[in-house]
Amino acid sequence: MRDVRVASVQMESASGDKEANFRKVARFAEEAAARGAEVVVCPECCLTGYWFLRHLTVPQLEALAEPVPDGSSCARLLDLAGRHRVMIGAGLLEAAGNGVFHNTYVVAMPDGRLVRHRKIHAFEHPAIQAGDEHTVFDTPHGFRAAILICYDNNIVENVRVAALRGAEVLLAPHQTGGCRTTNPHLMGVIERRVWDERHANPGAIERELRGEKGRAWRMRWLPSRAHDNGLFLVFSNGVGVDDDEIRTGNATIFDPYGRILAETWKAGDDMVVADLDASLLEKATGRLWMQARRPALYGELCVPTGRERDAHQLKFEE
Repeated sequence: MRDVRVASVQMESASGDKEANFRKVARFAEEAAARGAEVVVCPECCLTGYWFLRHLTVPQLEALAEPVPDGSSCARLLDLAGRHRVMIGAGLLEAAGNGVFHNTYVVAMPDGRLVRHRKIHAFEHPAIQAGDEHTVFDTPHGFRAAILICYDNNIVENVRVAALRGAEVLLAPHQTGGCRTTNPHLMGVIERRVWDERHANPGAIERELRGEKGRAWRMRWLPSRAHDNGLFLVFSNGVGVDDDEIRTGNATIFDPYGRILAETWKAGDDMVVADLDASLLEKATGRLWMQARRPALYGELCVPTGRERDAHQLKFEE
């Protein structure tokens, strides 16, 4: 890997308004390029909107979704990547045909290539099906990348597979924080009033974004994905109103030791930029520990326990 400058975006998406959302992505791409970034990571489903998807009928999903890689959004992302000479990642709803949809993340590269990842643990709608492949790929910027969308990062095996396949940078687009739950130890809803009054009372919304419903919850587990696997991690997230929940933003870039290189807790659209120092990888703790693995002892990891359940069921029981 060579050193590379990356940008992580947090943005508030308008439900169903792909044109408005694309304009935001384009603006961030232009700003990132002006700041010398070669990689721009935008959130999960940032082009289509996210949490409102669960309310849509199948015909409404069909009207919103696009084929990948042959849809117009992919073509426009490739044009952006070529014009600004940056790699751009953005999320959307993919139409896979025959009434099947995927929560998909695409990465457009300045050399004309496009990579697709279908969320492995999708739960947003019964018609949105889970993907069944890990996505690890070489980039024109001299590093090997992986993509895992939101809940995909909750499962430690997914990140380990990415690392074993040589990933040096994990792109982790999310729509999280402020989630409704019955579990008193897990996030919790942020009152819409607190968001609407964020300019008059910035302290109240900052406490929520940085507290247990946002940053504090995420910092319990996400840095370990970077540390334990010895890779850089680029966390991009939604922020603000997302149907009936408030996303907490906190776009962050971690180094291979799980340390924060850049972050924001702004209550609104924002972007952080950091330089990834490739020299950190060789001696990263997680990489050294992985060399001590004893695969012969891990066969039971691939044996079903009978307790496995669909992410859609689990999510709506939280």
